[in-house]
Amino acid sequence: MSTVTLVLSIIVVVAALFLICVVLLQSGKNSGVASAIGGGSDTFLSKNKNSTWDARLARMTKWVAFGFMLAVLLLNLL
Repeated sequence: MSTVTLVLSIIVVVAALFLICVVLLQSGKNSGVASAIGGGSDTFLSKNKNSTWDARLARMTKWVAFGFMLAVLLLNLL
């Protein structure tokens, strides 16, 4: 096993664990009757969604998933 393969394997494992944690930390989407009646888009809090912890976690999930897929593809090519 070469050094590059070992480093990429470690990156894949760490990225997979981090991705699992980030996904589990996100709150679920409300799709029940309460969200239909409440009209979530008309509140003051929904205007600042880009600066919330969930928005940061969603952005982090996208970047970590991209890095994970790239590392897996590179590892597969080697």
